[in-house]
Amino acid sequence: MTKIKVLIIDDEPHAREGVRLLLAKDPDIEIAAEAGNGSAAVTLIKEHRPDLVFLDIQMPGMDGFAVLDELYPGEMPIVVFVTAYDQYAIKAFEANAIDYLLKPFDDDRFYATLEKAKKTYNLLRSTELNEKM
Repeated sequence: MTKIKVLIIDDEPHAREGVRLLLAKDPDIEIAAEAGNGSAAVTLIKEHRPDLVFLDIQMPGMDGFAVLDELYPGEMPIVVFVTAYDQYAIKAFEANAIDYLLKPFDDDRFYATLEKAKKTYNLLRSTELNEKM
């Protein structure tokens, strides 16, 4: 099976480390890169073309929504917002995020989100393969 390529974008190193440690337990995941700000996130998304991004909302310079605004539709990965602020949840789902992890979250909540992301990835991949055939 092809591994799911993931980026972790958060301005807090401790938060990135927490997500990285949880993802490392899943053999289907390949962490491609990490970034601590929005402009680096845009660059990494365009460079690595990840399948899935764990994206903080409030970051210096460019927030998570501005990151998504910089992407073309064909560059858009599956997005999970990871933030300490609940007031952005509706806007996150309007931006087509598949989930919204509110910090601090527990392992069970994280893995439920990861399972949802993996199902979405497999569905998109299956659809793309069917279209190619």
